[in-house]
Amino acid sequence: MPLTSVVMLTRNGLDMTRRCVESVLRHTAEPLEWVVVDNGSSDGTLEFWRSMPGVKLIANEDNKGFAAGTNQGMLVASGEYILLLNNDTVVTPRWLTVLHAALSRDPNIGIAGPVSNHVAPIQRIPVSEWPAIENLDAFAIQRQKELAGAGFYAHKLVGFCMLFHRSLLDRIGGLDERFFPGNYEDDDFSIRARIGGKRLWAAQDVFIHHEGQGTFSSNRIDYKRSSLANAERFRAKWSTGLSACEMDCRGYNPSDIVNREPFFIPEKHFVPFKASPVPTGSY
Repeated sequence: MPLTSVVMLTRNGLDMTRRCVESVLRHTAEPLEWVVVDNGSSDGTLEFWRSMPGVKLIANEDNKGFAAGTNQGMLVASGEYILLLNNDTVVTPRWLTVLHAALSRDPNIGIAGPVSNHVAPIQRIPVSEWPAIENLDAFAIQRQKELAGAGFYAHKLVGFCMLFHRSLLDRIGGLDERFFPGNYEDDDFSIRARIGGKRLWAAQDVFIHHEGQGTFSSNRIDYKRSSLANAERFRAKWSTGLSACEMDCRGYNPSDIVNREPFFIPEKHFVPFKASPVPTGSY
């Protein structure tokens, strides 16, 4: 089996991080490499990672944001596949196996992601179907049986859980670090993947629990203000024709942007990785 590098960011939230890691270890058969970027935790999260054998740990002294931190992690990842996974998730049986199967079925798929509860509508299942956390595994197993192989080509994917071959980074670059501290960097990454000729797959047969805004909440970051600021940056970059408020409140159609950009132009669409020094005490 090819190696998958799990790239995870943390900034406090020790309890949910521990729960996420335990679920990954319990439900993953594939060989994994853990690449963790900690953005200045002060609640014991850093010590937790240092106690876990085999983790590549980058310990930033302050919050570099989701895009910059993820880029730091992806630069040192050695897996053939890269899995971006939020620390406020709980994975379920065979989750990674099924996501890998989706990528293998169609070489045109560049990124695969699951469905969830607290996530943007494109990947959200109806509220009436949300399982209690104690019933999560049974719910996910039943869903896999009933919807085996089911999914759809999405116009964007949410960055809480994304699986892709590392060659995608050679094609489109990393996450755009202008979107600080978080929000819209996954929209931008999805759009560039599509302009680069790849499709996005939302696997309906993989359900992952997501707390939603976990890092924002645990660190008292104003989610709405951050989202509006990055909506403005996104609007300016892609000339959406909508105001930041319209985009953030009512949404937009990513396909409108993709359809205007028939060719991937490296000078315009490729996002190069920035050389970030690795802090003392990392790895």
